[in-house]
Amino acid sequence: MSEVRQFTVGYDDDGIRLDRWFKRHLPETSFTTVAKWARTGQLRIDGARATPGDRIAAGQQLRVPPEEPVAPADKAARTPRPRAPLSDDQRAFIREMVIHRDPQAFVLNKPPGLATQGGTKTTEHVDHLLDGLVDDEEGRPKLVHRLDKDTSGALLVARTSRAAAFFAKAFSSRTARKVYWALVVDVPSIDDGIIDLPIGKQPGTGGEKMQVDEENGSPARTRYRVIERAGNRCAWVELQPFTGRTHQLRVHMAAIGHPIVGDGKYGGPAAFLTGGISRKMHLHARRLRVDHPDGVRIDETASLPTHFAESMASLGFEEEVGDRLELEEDKGPPPRSVLKQRAKAHAKSVRKERRGERRGRGARD
Repeated sequence: MSEVRQFTVGYDDDGIRLDRWFKRHLPETSFTTVAKWARTGQLRIDGARATPGDRIAAGQQLRVPPEEPVAPADKAARTPRPRAPLSDDQRAFIREMVIHRDPQAFVLNKPPGLATQGGTKTTEHVDHLLDGLVDDEEGRPKLVHRLDKDTSGALLVARTSRAAAFFAKAFSSRTARKVYWALVVDVPSIDDGIIDLPIGKQPGTGGEKMQVDEENGSPARTRYRVIERAGNRCAWVELQPFTGRTHQLRVHMAAIGHPIVGDGKYGGPAAFLTGGISRKMHLHARRLRVDHPDGVRIDETASLPTHFAESMASLGFEEEVGDRLELEEDKGPPPRSVLKQRAKAHAKSVRKERRGERRGRGARD
């Protein structure tokens, strides 16, 4: 290609950075090349010199220099590997997950055991299956947030780049509300509290496992409310994360002595209940509420997976009870300072009991 190229910024790219535009539309062009074009004045927006960090607007004209020749080996290395085409069964599978559809978004009810994105030895995941939701008139849907592989429930997917940017901002600014249901081991002594414990990577796990790290961890806050209890054996809780740390809900509930049922990674053998209760994870993104680019609001509830619903029935819990609970800002919770103080006191008592158990074992030995 030997001629200067001209592009018009589309509606979906309104407000993004110029370097991001290149990633979307000219991914074969490296950031180094874009920076060089900007430095030498060859890259322009509406005739004015541009930099990679400039924000662009719909309708603007981009002047882009001719593509620079690339050695065949380098070009092959930059070319992304094409995704394997989906089978009819895979297309049907992803379409069955859809519980909400509008021109800007899908909400999926992700089943447990399905990863949100790919990784080492993970080829079947939501991101790959999104090809099954592509219509002729629109681009490929885009993930906005993630759920752990073994966590089920409501997952938001944007249908346009502009919607993806809007929803991403809602999640980063914490205006989006996510409500999870979980079954936990034993019954918290405090019915309603905020867990405020920083979380960091556990050394030696390659980032695969997290831990409470009060010195170097990132701030993490979770609100929990006990919905019902099955004696002293198990409790059904509602969880609302106020931050978005990896494995946050799982780490926090284990830290206060009530691991999520089926979460052996953080709860160990004590996380599994007898009496026919499934050994799968009992953590479900029940409700998602988020503002919409078109000025309305998405508010969707995801039905429970089979194993979770069966455990609920076995323990005598009725879903309608949990659905009657309102989101935090609807009902008005106790003051945050009170919730935080309650949960902090509970976590302290749990740690004290554990220290006592260790001393007792030492004395017996």
